[in-house]
Amino acid sequence: MSWQMKVVGAYMRLTRKRKYAAPDGGPALLAQPKGPTTPPPRAVRGLAVTERRAPGGHDVTVYDVARPEVVDDPAAPVVVYLHGGAFYAEIVTQHWQLVADLARELDAVVRVPIYGLAPDHHAAEAHDLVADLLAEADRAGRASYLIGDSAGGNLALVGAQRARGRVTGLRGVTVMAPWLDLTMSNPEIDALEPHDPWLARAALHHVAEVWADGTSLTDPTISPLRGTFEALPPVDVWIGTRDISLPDARLLRAAIAEHGPVTYHEEPDALHVHPLLPVPEGRAARPVLIEHVRRQLV
Repeated sequence: MSWQMKVVGAYMRLTRKRKYAAPDGGPALLAQPKGPTTPPPRAVRGLAVTERRAPGGHDVTVYDVARPEVVDDPAAPVVVYLHGGAFYAEIVTQHWQLVADLARELDAVVRVPIYGLAPDHHAAEAHDLVADLLAEADRAGRASYLIGDSAGGNLALVGAQRARGRVTGLRGVTVMAPWLDLTMSNPEIDALEPHDPWLARAALHHVAEVWADGTSLTDPTISPLRGTFEALPPVDVWIGTRDISLPDARLLRAAIAEHGPVTYHEEPDALHVHPLLPVPEGRAARPVLIEHVRRQLV
């Protein structure tokens, strides 16, 4: 483990772990003001960025990010990036930096929907939004790819499961530390949780219930680990071993492997969503992740 990863872990334990570990912390998380959503100019410097409304009548902003010679190419593949934040927090700079890296390295348009968050918005809205984005690309004859981290990984996997038999151009899915089962009931999490310097389940239980909006947390559209894995496109999974998402990520790997291709990257001692972090492990992961997407889109 790099010293930078240790520093980030110590910072997260001081600033984030307490909030998530508080038994009554869920309402406080949901009450936090939402942050800005516009791409930071420094992150997307030299790239073309366009803003529009989402298809399907959703009152959602979508940003398209690409190299200038790619952004207006009607045949360019579409990479839909779904940011994390436990369904209550907005997209942040680290997400935009990965979006920019993808846009610079791929001959594709990276499409970033600013989906609605809890408590004012719920899972069903986000699922329909992802479906409409994939359908839009399919109608245009464009290949598509889904990428998501944490909560966004949940949305990406649900999106792929719902797209089976409907979207012919979906080439693959990449998930980083995905929130796979919102019940968080895997018994192996108990032993791991004290060693995760970032996440804890106590406050997240309430957030999960609000996001589900009356749908059972065991429903596959809320917890895609409980869904089906037949006929999925190739899935690429990234996880660290100091992350309470790890036990379910291992179950995901096994479940997908029974039906189709899965690549799996487990980084020793890495924190939650480590490919996004400004640490050596994250910098090493990003080009591998991007190259995997490139191969699927060729």
